Amino acid sequence: MKRILALNALALTGLSSGFFSSIATAADDSLNVTIKDHRFDPSQLEVPAGRKLKLTVKNLDPTPEEFESHDLKREKIIPGKGQATISIGPLKPGTYRFVGEYHEGTAQGRIVAK
Repeated sequence: MKRILALNALALTGLSSGFFSSIATAADDSLNVTIKDHRFDPSQLEVPAGRKLKLTVKNLDPTPEEFESHDLKREKIIPGKGQATISIGPLKPGTYRFVGEYHEGTAQGRIVAK
């Protein structure tokens, strides 16, 4: 019940500020992110530190995008209307940024390891 109340409070805070970022938390060792309109959704992924993870990136756009992260030392071209799986971790606590290299102005995200 406390978790539901905390999530509701978080949602209301985001709505009242006019900004609500898309955040997902890894429930297991799998993460999923989509690319649509040259944006990542969710734009932030929260993961446990110290575990290996599989990140599946699904591109809903008709054009290819390159998932790139200097922080994670990973890059992978995701074909239009395609997907790819990227192995990451184990990660130390911290924030790891990633971009869609072909549309860096809009395709931005981060993984937060706690």
